Amino acid sequence: MSFWDGLLGGRNAAAQFDSGSVGSNSIRLTKRQPQVSLVKQGAATGNLRVNLSWQMRPADFGKRSTTSSRTLLRHPFKAFQPEVVQAHTQGVVNVDLDMGCLYEMADGNKGVVQPLGELFGDLNTAPFVKLSGDDRFGSGSGETLYVNLDQREEIKRLLVFVYIYDKTPAFDRTQAVVTLYPATGPRIEIELEERAPQARSCAVFSLDNRKGELTVRREVKYVYGFQSEIDRLYGWGLQWGRGYKSTGTR
Repeated sequence: MSFWDGLLGGRNAAAQFDSGSVGSNSIRLTKRQPQVSLVKQGAATGNLRVNLSWQMRPADFGKRSTTSSRTLLRHPFKAFQPEVVQAHTQGVVNVDLDMGCLYEMADGNKGVVQPLGELFGDLNTAPFVKLSGDDRFGSGSGETLYVNLDQREEIKRLLVFVYIYDKTPAFDRTQAVVTLYPATGPRIEIELEERAPQARSCAVFSLDNRKGELTVRREVKYVYGFQSEIDRLYGWGLQWGRGYKSTGTR
């Protein structure tokens, strides 16, 4: 449970959340506190950096076998001994997480920024969203998307999503987090913490511009298909075809 989940209740909690966390300089969006205003945070200008990072974990991490449970019943003091971790090649699945962004401009133009088709976008012209390469290994830097908030009047809404291009669906084995870094104000963190073993895509957060109010809302909705299914879920109305990534894409 996050700090904000346990802090006060009702309107007071919402007010505290909207003010950000001065101590940690970060805001974590959760099911109970799913949204934040960039305008109220003083973070509605400059380039918004959105970073996806992830780590893999063993399939049985944190789980004790039935045999282990029986052993503890016979020898309770073994509970204080560290478990022996067996290494198996099947223990960790190689997953290629990609980040993309559906956009709708104020003039009604719609599209997508993503590695597939090398649709990396542009920061200085529409859609004012740019994806910085494609990280296939979940490194510390991860994948990064930039949004030019100085052109926010041109943007109606954005939807940032993550998908598994190929390999095995393994969101249940992936510890992924999407972090928003505004030019000013606290960073905003969204964890993909729900376990959806068969899902191939996840809508992570939306950014809506309504009457000058920029609102980031946590979505974290898993789907079992790809971008077209996320499109249908949020009513974007694009036409989709099969796409491929270049072997040299980064």
